[in-house]
Amino acid sequence: MAAVGTRRAPLRVRPSCLALGVAPATYYRHQQPVVFGPHPRRPSPHRALTVAEHQTVLDVLHAPRFIDLAPAQVYATLLDEGTYHCAERTMYRLLAAQGEGRERRAQRRGPIYTAPELLATGPNQLWS
Repeated sequence: MAAVGTRRAPLRVRPSCLALGVAPATYYRHQQPVVFGPHPRRPSPHRALTVAEHQTVLDVLHAPRFIDLAPAQVYATLLDEGTYHCAERTMYRLLAAQGEGRERRAQRRGPIYTAPELLATGPNQLWS
């Protein structure tokens, strides 16, 4: 890495790295300072929903008229009414953060059937 860093002005990084058998990405990675410990948290995007907006969307999703509907259906219904709170994917993300990322309606479980057992006691008694 030091050999690439001490190159003369007309030489560029890529040809110097190729001549020494070093990947350019390795050279650039070694130019960055070493970070010890946890990496700093990414800042929240400026377009992210506020806590109040999160609660508004959750209140809409938990409203009695939408309690049994999927977020895609809630999103479409609200758009038909001219209301936009957030994207459909954001609704799924908020429900998953609340531990509600499953089917929102109670599902009927079918009965457990046992497989029929065919038993032959002699030749030519059982055909399938």
